[in-house]
Amino acid sequence: MEIIKEKQSPKRSLKRSLIVFIGNVLGIYLISVLGLGAEVSQFDDIIFLVLFISLINSLFWPLLTRIAMPFLVLTFGVGVLILNGILLQIFAPIFDIQIKGAAIILAPLAMAAVTTILSSLITINDDSSYYRSVLRDAEKKRKNEIKDYPGVIIVEIDGLAYEVLREAVERGEMPTMKKMIESGDYNLRMWETDLSSQTGASQAGILHGNNEGIVAFRWIEKSNGNQMMQCSGITKVPELEQRISDGNGLLVDNGASRSNLFSGDTDNVIFTFSKIMDFKKLYNKAWYSVFSNPSNFARIIALFLADIIREIWSQITHSIRNVRPRIKRGIAYIPTRAATNVFMREINTSTLIGDMMVGDVDVAYSTYLGYDEIAHHSGVRDSDAWIALRAMDQQIKHLTDANKYCPRDYQFVIQSDHGQTNGATFTQRYGETFEDFVKSLLPEDMTVFAKMNSDEDHFAGSSPFSREKKKIKKEQEEEKELNDSEVIVLASGNLAMIYLTQWSQRLTYEELNNYFPELIPGIINNEYVGFILVKSQEHGDLAIGKNGTYYLDSGEIEGENPLEGFGDNIVRHLKRTSSFEHTPDILVNSFYDEKADEVCAFEELVGSHGGAGGDQSKPFILYPSSWNVSDDEIIGAENIYKLLKENLAELKK
Repeated sequence: MEIIKEKQSPKRSLKRSLIVFIGNVLGIYLISVLGLGAEVSQFDDIIFLVLFISLINSLFWPLLTRIAMPFLVLTFGVGVLILNGILLQIFAPIFDIQIKGAAIILAPLAMAAVTTILSSLITINDDSSYYRSVLRDAEKKRKNEIKDYPGVIIVEIDGLAYEVLREAVERGEMPTMKKMIESGDYNLRMWETDLSSQTGASQAGILHGNNEGIVAFRWIEKSNGNQMMQCSGITKVPELEQRISDGNGLLVDNGASRSNLFSGDTDNVIFTFSKIMDFKKLYNKAWYSVFSNPSNFARIIALFLADIIREIWSQITHSIRNVRPRIKRGIAYIPTRAATNVFMREINTSTLIGDMMVGDVDVAYSTYLGYDEIAHHSGVRDSDAWIALRAMDQQIKHLTDANKYCPRDYQFVIQSDHGQTNGATFTQRYGETFEDFVKSLLPEDMTVFAKMNSDEDHFAGSSPFSREKKKIKKEQEEEKELNDSEVIVLASGNLAMIYLTQWSQRLTYEELNNYFPELIPGIINNEYVGFILVKSQEHGDLAIGKNGTYYLDSGEIEGENPLEGFGDNIVRHLKRTSSFEHTPDILVNSFYDEKADEVCAFEELVGSHGGAGGDQSKPFILYPSSWNVSDDEIIGAENIYKLLKENLAELKK
């Protein structure tokens, strides 16, 4: 993956053009045979119609998309199918063909689907026609002189652990990554997350250099009227970014944010949750690269539908094979998986390629959500996960191939924000939810509020499939429940938090034992709990396990070490978390079985992250070997920010 010194022009591929032509013809024929709204007299008529539409598209598609761009963006691309269908409906009668009803949408979809299938069967992966259309528009947008220093494209593969990446490369699932690693042009390193091993804390640190106070995926702020803050939600994330940002984010200097939780202090955003409600930022010229080719968006929808079928089949086969651990994924998860694993993935790649072709953006950061979503529900090393990584590797290839046609060089950083660790859930192991378990240790008359799911950390709510008004109403209803509760139990993977909200301050170990004598002994003696973190008035921070206590301030251990197996830096992480203003009264981390490499999530997820134990806190970063990076351990997301920020500055010198 050497830096491209001689730029090329995308060449026309006769083979690819022929496949597209055949796919389009067969697509319309298929719709007519199935009686779905296309009426055809003779097969030859389809051939002439496709040739004519191809000519119309080559002449007028750039103009049509430019005029209709606001409509295409506001409909999240569905308008492209409508536009294609209208063109077919208008010109088909000339060739004695009628396109009506559902065929206005189904015909373009079928044309793209058949073309995609044929390309896969014949192993044609030539995107030169797409690159040509994007480059043609990019040249019109280019206003400034070509910069003489390279830009940087940062790709985040959400949830992919260092060891799982190595395994995927060895299995042959990620040949592009393998080539990059073995080329000598890139260095691959493992880094260690903070205790909150989840996207909110990691992206706050990476994109803004500050994740101070982010206890977990969500937490309670006693000093703020028991408000629940979280790394999700259309009102919470913008507020959280205001807290962590000092105006010097990773993307502040001519950067672009694509499908991230936070903006990195840029206004050049697409699907960035912290600015998702700013509709002025929804219309971004980078969208053109998604719609620049008339069949590109239809291809995305075809892949989306194929992933829906793949997930349905996966649920059936997992049930038949009785795969363990296994959770009930449900119907709602099916389109969510397709949205994150396909739709968002393709939008990310298309807009990044557009950024590169224009050549003005100095740094772009984009999160790819598919693997994380699938690993949560199917498992970290399930066949579904390997398929997702194979597709992700193909996106990296598209990006690196695009570099050949860009006016300036772009360097690449591929990294993850955290990993995941597999394991059956607390409910599956213990027979009741952690919420109910905590209730059993408290007086019966105490009111308990629990929020035991955190898989929203993939921020799929930023997708076009979310319903924002419904989310706002749900947040308001939850606030009322919170105000009426005396105990709040939250989960973040295999990390759980218990807040006693009758008290405005964090209760000490001594106070907890005095008020609720059964609570701490009951929790630590549960076989699926590894340790708890509490603050003692007499001894300071304590990590307590079944057979021992770690006095974190003094370093003394009484009995067995409860932190054994949780990493060399676990004390450092616990002390930092304990120093936060809104650390819970009791922070609970599940056990970690080092031999089986399993944790026990307090929410219903097969692969989980959020606490300590296993690969969830061991992501990776692949960066150019020419960069100046210390050989010291990289601990904490804020140090990834420093690494990236310093080397971005060096490139401009």
